[in-house]
Amino acid sequence: MPSGWTPESWKAKLEAQQVVYRDREAVDRACAKLCSLPPLVTSWEIERLKKEIAEAQEGKRFILQGGDCAETLADCRPEVITNKLKILLQMSLVLIHGLQKPVTRIGRISGQYAKPRSNAVESREIDGQAVELPSYFGDLVNESDFSPLSREPNPHLMVRAYQHAAMTLNFIRSLAEGGFADLHHPEYWDLSFFQHASLSEQRRADYARMSQTLSDGLRFMEALGERTVEDMTRVEFFTSHEGLNLLYESAQTRRVPRREGYYNLTTHLPWIGERTRALDGAHVEFFRGIANPVGIKIGPTATGEHVLQLLDVLNPANEPGRIVLISRLGAGKAAAILPEVLGRVTEAGKRVLWMCDPMHGNGTTTSTGIKTRNFDSIATELEEVLECHRAAGTCLGGVHFELTGDDVTECVGGAAGVNEGDLSMNYASLCDPRLNYQQALELAFLLASFTKS
Repeated sequence: MPSGWTPESWKAKLEAQQVVYRDREAVDRACAKLCSLPPLVTSWEIERLKKEIAEAQEGKRFILQGGDCAETLADCRPEVITNKLKILLQMSLVLIHGLQKPVTRIGRISGQYAKPRSNAVESREIDGQAVELPSYFGDLVNESDFSPLSREPNPHLMVRAYQHAAMTLNFIRSLAEGGFADLHHPEYWDLSFFQHASLSEQRRADYARMSQTLSDGLRFMEALGERTVEDMTRVEFFTSHEGLNLLYESAQTRRVPRREGYYNLTTHLPWIGERTRALDGAHVEFFRGIANPVGIKIGPTATGEHVLQLLDVLNPANEPGRIVLISRLGAGKAAAILPEVLGRVTEAGKRVLWMCDPMHGNGTTTSTGIKTRNFDSIATELEEVLECHRAAGTCLGGVHFELTGDDVTECVGGAAGVNEGDLSMNYASLCDPRLNYQQALELAFLLASFTKS
């Protein structure tokens, strides 16, 4: 065990993005309830993922991580869950075919209910009067409706979030065991974006050529020794979320029989966000003691020295499969920032999985105040990061996307042809914009083609 660590030692540290609950007794009751409930995931699943991350660190595997910006309790519905799982499966098959290596799928799902905010309060004008209320921090904390009752942090929502996460996981496991992988077959896919006028003839031909041989993707995996084609009807699927609300995370952190240490059993892969990676903060304190693999978001303010300090605290033994560094820099910034971090970490001999999140550094706001992201900027950052890794002799081992399997209109661009005028058609996210089904699938084709160029 790390020196001086317990599942609650983080409470002695300053907590970024801290939720202020008025009813402390209600908080204690909610945490006690969470402590008494069965785990959402198991330690052997976590150890399996750690092994696969270690393989990805060595370039033998690729990690696809994707899902909602912020899940809502209302979206715990079979069609929503099925669509998310389907797009991740289809994207992974494109990547298996293009990269010719196994792909591990990790969903931002069954726990991504908390969302960090730049401001703790939100102001709106109602009936000519300025009204200030707590910001919406996700369904784990409060509700999105702009009213005093909805925005009041409610500790019972942690229990409700656990219940919805459990139902989501149960359905996902049922789908995986029941042969849902058959949806890998391209005849079930919507590939209409191939025909869009904005797609160049060369790119259209590349995509079409790849799609014609996608059914070979399963046999690529078999040839690589991953598992038999028959076993692919039982898809392996892991979960992830930002470990933002430490009350929720620590309440499900416990020892398990026949293993050393403590496991956070709310998810397989929790991560530390850009706003919560202070070395002396509560989140780094909590994460240093759990046995799970740990993700760390690396934004434009990160330096190689800061990243090395984080690695010394979070992985002092330099354990393989333990750390995932997720760069989220923005198009045009990766080439200026990433090489120094890559160089320092590599020179120090640190074992990490390098992953690219090209979503979070590319947010923009339209003239009418709608938050969006540009598909071309997302693709540009992805290509820039790949070039940085090639130049450094390091391996990009994964990608991290905010996406949905639904036909939303939240990000502009891509061969699907979404423009600013379309954003109001089906903008469903309560927080950040997500890639829709066609945009996500096109990005998988694009990434596969980047790695071959």
